[in-house]
Amino acid sequence: MNSDLTELRVRRIVTGHNESGEAVVAADERLAGTGLAEDAGQTDATFFHVWATHDMPVDLGDEAMMRQRQGSATTTRGSGSGSVLRIGVLAPGTRSPMHRTESLDYGICLEGECDMELDGGETVTVRAGDIVVQRGTNHLWHNRGTVSCRFAWILLDAQPVEVGGRRLGASWRHGA
Repeated sequence: MNSDLTELRVRRIVTGHNESGEAVVAADERLAGTGLAEDAGQTDATFFHVWATHDMPVDLGDEAMMRQRQGSATTTRGSGSGSVLRIGVLAPGTRSPMHRTESLDYGICLEGECDMELDGGETVTVRAGDIVVQRGTNHLWHNRGTVSCRFAWILLDAQPVEVGGRRLGASWRHGA
């Protein structure tokens, strides 16, 4: 992981309730960046695991909050009925593996720019302000620029994609 990126922090403010049922700030904290479980340190990218839910409807109780605030360090598979919110930072020159998730992903480019390459051969440059709706497709991210690219990712668990009667499950391939 790029040492400059590991110094970045994301501030997470979580609301809750006091014993009277009034809204309060339950947590106000800085999150440190880490990697993804599938990556095993092979990509120079930093992720901030902001939040994860594990069922629908979401449990808003204090006990469930403890598990939810741990976020999720995996990107390809979820709980089957949950969500993940993370911030990802790709340093200049960073390229992710080709991968497919079993989720509907909303990727919001916050800063910089980066190329999204699809396994069908198409490449699209995504810039600050652009939003990608990733529907279980095989793709990779490549920051060919000179500045870091920062994304907000919201992943919603989904059924695996089926095309022509063939199930296209999750994948994570380095060197692809």
